[in-house]
Amino acid sequence: MLEMTRDATGGRRGNDDRPIVFENARVIDPSRDLDETGVVVVADRRIVAAGKDVRTARPSDAEVVDCRGAIVAPGLVDMRVFVGEPGAEHRETFASAGQAAAAGGVTTIVTMPDTDPVIDDVALVDFISRRALAETAIRVHPMAALTKGLAGGEMTELRLLGEAGAVGFTDGRRTVTNPALMRRALTYARDFGALIVQHAADPDLVGKGVMNEGEVATRLGLAGIPREAEIVILERDIRLAALTGGRYHAALISCAESLEVVRAAKARGLAVTCGVSVNHLTLNENDIGSYRTFFKLSPPLRHEDDRKAMVAGLADGTIDVVVSSHDPQDVETKRHPFADAADGAVGLETLLPAALRLFHDESIDLVALFRALATRPAELLGLEVGRLAPGAPADLIVVDPDMPWVLDPDLLRSRSKNTAFDGARFSGRVLRTLVAGRTVYEYAAG
Repeated sequence: MLEMTRDATGGRRGNDDRPIVFENARVIDPSRDLDETGVVVVADRRIVAAGKDVRTARPSDAEVVDCRGAIVAPGLVDMRVFVGEPGAEHRETFASAGQAAAAGGVTTIVTMPDTDPVIDDVALVDFISRRALAETAIRVHPMAALTKGLAGGEMTELRLLGEAGAVGFTDGRRTVTNPALMRRALTYARDFGALIVQHAADPDLVGKGVMNEGEVATRLGLAGIPREAEIVILERDIRLAALTGGRYHAALISCAESLEVVRAAKARGLAVTCGVSVNHLTLNENDIGSYRTFFKLSPPLRHEDDRKAMVAGLADGTIDVVVSSHDPQDVETKRHPFADAADGAVGLETLLPAALRLFHDESIDLVALFRALATRPAELLGLEVGRLAPGAPADLIVVDPDMPWVLDPDLLRSRSKNTAFDGARFSGRVLRTLVAGRTVYEYAAG
């Protein structure tokens, strides 16, 4: 589908800063509600022009790419990525996560603080930034811990961590259960516009539950997790957001009633946003089948009615962002009976192809989809990426939305292979990924 002019080396190198012109592309730019056939011009590592009415002179030395109708869109911004480094490099490193991200069209990842040591210190925020810069060509931004040691007892130095480069504050997989601490965090963060991110799952209500509470859990003989575990924390936190005026983001919602809670908060004008994982948009509790542990997630996969509600919430804009919730686990934590296995699945390479299922079944249009995958998360985090407007960084992807392929987990670039899409049939593949105008991934058939 894609034709490229080649130089003497046989292709573009990662440090080649020549201008690029993408012709005959379906240009998607949610920042301008743009979906049209046109041209994208890249020079000096930024977008020069994008759209059908491009009058910019095309540089004579540019690489010209005939996209033949392929999509050119902003690179994805994934707000919830767990990387094993430091402390669990056997599961994932910045290098392997970067390779997986580039292949999946993700040009910016936001890492969680659940590492060893926990990212709750200014020096560690600086370490993450420097280490990632040295190991990968994609953009990496850390979120810092909201509480020291993720213990939920004492708030971290939010302002100092933010000044060091943290783009938000969260306890990652853990829920801040102390309402007084959450109130203080929202109040303090409000004064400098920081984003507080919560994993909404009351641990006491979760208890020993391992999947969605309901008929399927009963049939499988597994302990269930009620939807109320999510809803109770979400309702409490939104009341605190109203009290304090702080910016609050629910990292993942998964059920219809949570969606209504967020919708009501937005109607009141509160600074409340939410995300959903692509797993909860495309899978449900029935996929667990015969105790398949790669489907053991937190929050758990819900009823099909909840999944449909999540899709509707994404389409109408109530849900702000879609994330991979990339969480590498190895055989030591996944090859167990379902109740004993760790939560989590890798997702950087499957985020976009799984999300494109919603486009192919006409549940959502491409502008709305890429808004949630790229533009909106960049806005929430205060990043200038996620758009193809002139002057923006040239972080973009070329996508064939119709290319069929079957996922082979052994070919995943992540160190861990715990994918919820083992053997899945997809339509849509990333052909090329650019970060700051430089190619960091190019698909090679076969």
